[in-house]
Amino acid sequence: MRWRGREESTNVEDRRGMGRGGLAIGGGLGSIVIVVLALLFGVDPRQFLDTGGQQQSPPTQTGQRANPQDDEESQFVKVILRDTEKVWGDVFRKSGESYSTPRLVIFRGETDTACGTGSAAVGPFYCPGDRQVYIDLSFFDELRRRFRAPGDFAEAYVIAHEVGHHVQSLLGTSDKVTALQRRASEAQSNRLSVMLELQADCYAGVWGFYEQQRGILEPGDIDEALRAATAIGDDKLQMQAQGYVVPDSFTHGTSDQRARWFKQGFESGDLRRCDTFSARGL
Repeated sequence: MRWRGREESTNVEDRRGMGRGGLAIGGGLGSIVIVVLALLFGVDPRQFLDTGGQQQSPPTQTGQRANPQDDEESQFVKVILRDTEKVWGDVFRKSGESYSTPRLVIFRGETDTACGTGSAAVGPFYCPGDRQVYIDLSFFDELRRRFRAPGDFAEAYVIAHEVGHHVQSLLGTSDKVTALQRRASEAQSNRLSVMLELQADCYAGVWGFYEQQRGILEPGDIDEALRAATAIGDDKLQMQAQGYVVPDSFTHGTSDQRARWFKQGFESGDLRRCDTFSARGL
């Protein structure tokens, strides 16, 4: 992926070296977010919820200096975020709408968010409470080593997926799903979550479509994204963690589904092809 030397977003807040602070935690939603994301990335959520916080990742120390790898990663994140701003700005403009850009927070260790505490263990996530994307840069190391999905476009896919959730928030999709989940059974609620996540994968693919049109992509980039999507499917993560799968507990979709919906967006470049809620099959 050709990213070096290109325009960077100014909507990035660097909290490395700042420790936790700033944003309110409310309503117990943080615990829910931690459980969902911990399960997504194959982590036992009890280590974050059952011990009064004693086993949480330690806060980043004030004054800690970023290493050169962090600096390159932060530059990469800023370039990718800027690309998403351009693509979604154009997409919304063509529909007669205005795109409100999200802020992206990079950190190491843990940080406070409107959705609770974000930590290295829970991975990247979008918080609808403050409409911000949160990424602990150490996750990219995990993506390469633990999930065996290396490559700059694999990392770009992760960012684009979280920005896809921001797009859902702007379009009102997230609020509709939340309202439906309040009246749904646990299995039905999980299925709605899967639909939401697969749509975000499809939106990441739509972004990739336009990146390809702009000549940003290089040979092998799409394979990197598909490996990343496959690596974090619910079925694969559950099999790795416990040796069996429980489909009714899926919240993000199988490896095959995640890769397939990303390809759907990438091959079409059309948001209408990302309607997972009306699809006959996921």
